[in-house]
Amino acid sequence: MRTTHRPLTTLALALSLFMAALEATVVSTAMPTVVGELGGIQHYAWVFTAYMLSSTITVPIYGKLADLYGRKPVLLFGIVLFLVGSIASGLSTSMAMLIGFRTLQGLGAGAMQPVALTIIGDIYTLEERAKVQGAFSAVWGIAGLIGPITGGFIVKYFTWHWVFFINVPVGVGCLVLLLSYFHERVERKPQKLDYAGAALLTGWVVALLVGVQGVGVNLWGLPVAAVLLAAFVAVERKAAEPIIPMSIFKVPAIVISSIAGALFSAAMFGATTYVPLFVQGVLGGTPTEAGGMITPMIVGWPLAALVAGKLLLKTGFRPLIVGGLGLTVVGTTLMALLLGPQAPKLVPEVAMGLFGIGMGFASTALLIAVQTSVGWELRGVATASNMFFRTIGGAIGVGLMGGVMVSQLLKDPTVPISAANALMSPDHGQDLPADLLATLSGALGTGLSINFWLICAFTVAAFTAGLFFPKVSRTTTVASTEVAAPH
Repeated sequence: MRTTHRPLTTLALALSLFMAALEATVVSTAMPTVVGELGGIQHYAWVFTAYMLSSTITVPIYGKLADLYGRKPVLLFGIVLFLVGSIASGLSTSMAMLIGFRTLQGLGAGAMQPVALTIIGDIYTLEERAKVQGAFSAVWGIAGLIGPITGGFIVKYFTWHWVFFINVPVGVGCLVLLLSYFHERVERKPQKLDYAGAALLTGWVVALLVGVQGVGVNLWGLPVAAVLLAAFVAVERKAAEPIIPMSIFKVPAIVISSIAGALFSAAMFGATTYVPLFVQGVLGGTPTEAGGMITPMIVGWPLAALVAGKLLLKTGFRPLIVGGLGLTVVGTTLMALLLGPQAPKLVPEVAMGLFGIGMGFASTALLIAVQTSVGWELRGVATASNMFFRTIGGAIGVGLMGGVMVSQLLKDPTVPISAANALMSPDHGQDLPADLLATLSGALGTGLSINFWLICAFTVAAFTAGLFFPKVSRTTTVASTEVAAPH
């Protein structure tokens, strides 16, 4: 059997993460402009949550498939599906089409990040992994630097459709490298995928997202989600090959990593979704200015992750986790207090930078701690489970904040919510009557201000969870037999 070419395989994995990172920054920058053209500001959150919902549901499924059938076929399938969804999203002519094709894009993205990170865990030792994971975070930094600029350039000189097409050449290059240079030996055994668990997991996530988006109006999803979650746990405890083995949660590091990951991801995705909207819809800024506001966060993250990779072997996991999450609290508190119409531009940028630096320290240490806690045959599902909680946290956070924003826009029944679409147009609604424009801008600003405090609350909760992170050995891996047995 041919051996894996580690440098070129690593390059391919970096390209797959680059697509995901670039997609996040470019789309966030372009979305207010998309709303100005297609309308449907009341569905703004769904463009993001549909993507995160589909990727969230599939993350643990792909992780399990990667453990059963190998990493390579699962990752290749995910990249192809992501590219198909990207092209279709770029061809969309309505908000409904865009939401649908973003769902398809998310179905592919669900495989990309967790499986890529799992492969890194497979082909590198712990000492190497800490450095490589930090270097991989630099991919997000590069995307953070060029994403907002690229998104603003595309929107200004071309059309927003091209923000989705730019993924295609990167994805094709990634596929070629993986097919040529990544090889693995997988001992395939007769296995049965947990279809009942997958169906219950899907139902739970959908019901939960519908419930949190209700914000006091349509909350039926929450009790339904509670019932489906209980059923999912019961099924997983008895399944021969569960999607998410409940037994991995016997490991305290995995439990705390899951909780903290969900909470800080809610804050992160909330910031990348609603800060650009605030800049364009309330401050009247350009797409480039909107993207530039989140750039310090996206750049600070990978820079801190590089440092974290070097410090990890000296300090251990807990100092980086607690210290990093503490920095996120400082950053988001400043953002909630100071991100307003009269704030100097430098102040929110510093706040976002502190947030990103804290995330870089904490997220790197949390992920490596999870991968260190299990053996090869469970590393895929453990990594995917951690990514699942991060993405579900992001989806719920963005959905909740979307509900808050829409509720504020609907407060005055005499003002049509469709008029708010004009705030995102190039002239920022200057054709609207002055009183209507002031009402809409004020309502949007109020809703987004509430969201910034929600972002702060999520980081405080994540920091509190991080205080309970146990002392974990940097060299000890929990035996698979200790966590794999159903019970």
